[in-house]
Amino acid sequence: MPKKDTSHLPFSIRDCALSAVATGEKAQNLRELRDVIVDIEPGCIYYHFWGQLLRPRFDDPEYHNDFASWARHALHDKVLAEKLAVLDPTELPDIEMLRAELIEVIEERIDELEHIPWCKQDQQFHFITSQIVVFNTSRVMKKAEEMASIIPSLTSSSIFYHFIEARRRTFGNIDDFSSWLYGFNGKYSGLCDRLATVDPFFSTLPELRQQIALLVEDYFKEKK
Repeated sequence: MPKKDTSHLPFSIRDCALSAVATGEKAQNLRELRDVIVDIEPGCIYYHFWGQLLRPRFDDPEYHNDFASWARHALHDKVLAEKLAVLDPTELPDIEMLRAELIEVIEERIDELEHIPWCKQDQQFHFITSQIVVFNTSRVMKKAEEMASIIPSLTSSSIFYHFIEARRRTFGNIDDFSSWLYGFNGKYSGLCDRLATVDPFFSTLPELRQQIALLVEDYFKEKK
């Protein structure tokens, strides 16, 4: 983790939106899905695992990625859906490893089936990628203790940007809060350790915000 003292630098709070972009790729059966996943751009896989956190959720919340949801509702393959649903991108080092796990699960299911399931024409899987648009909120935190009062008021999309999207751009693939806290020369390493235990994938963003807020609040209460 960063060892340089950056405690004098404020934490700038950002907000974001994911702008969905159609790739033109689609699949109507399991083999087609597998074949597209092999070569599709990494941002597309990222979107289909994380994008639903920033979209209104109407599907069964049991399925936390678009591939699992499609397998269940379009292919009516509950076995495959459950196998895809337990894939956790936070447990893998990068998108390419996630791609490999995804392909392995699908190929194992293809080998198990006598007939490859097809969906209806109007239920094809459409591959979407996205671009992240970042907004400056003009809000800052100058002291770590301010996290306890500020985090509960952050928007869901700010939580997404700083706790999830941050892992694609920070040193050590960590959240922005931890990246900032490490700049205090180890003073808040205990809080960083607690933040590292939070798995953001199987929660809604409001639930994730509450979990982080309670963790931070408890930490600073213990320090008083």
